[in-house]
Amino acid sequence: MNVPPKVTERAFAQLAEINISGEIRPLRVAVAGGGCSGFQYDIRLDKAEEDDLVLEGGGQKVVVDPVSLPYLAGAVIDFTDELIGARFTIDNPNVTSSCGCGTSFSL
Repeated sequence: MNVPPKVTERAFAQLAEINISGEIRPLRVAVAGGGCSGFQYDIRLDKAEEDDLVLEGGGQKVVVDPVSLPYLAGAVIDFTDELIGARFTIDNPNVTSSCGCGTSFSL
């Protein structure tokens, strides 16, 4: 059985900040084909679907569709705020290589 992805408290806190001024929507984390290495992440605010895995914390939700779930097994979804920018990040143990662009990877 695959280990589900985990979401850090920092990521849930940032999602709460994003949702503070409007409709509370889950953060969708998905894996899509494309990019220069074969796969890329799709991270966006979306609605939860019936068959999604729902990860909850701090009154917020992160959702993962069943097709993306095996690709994200054991991954950690976090939020970083660095000099180069602030963004949600994914530390994915399934990635075998990534592209210099930082958004594309191979499994």
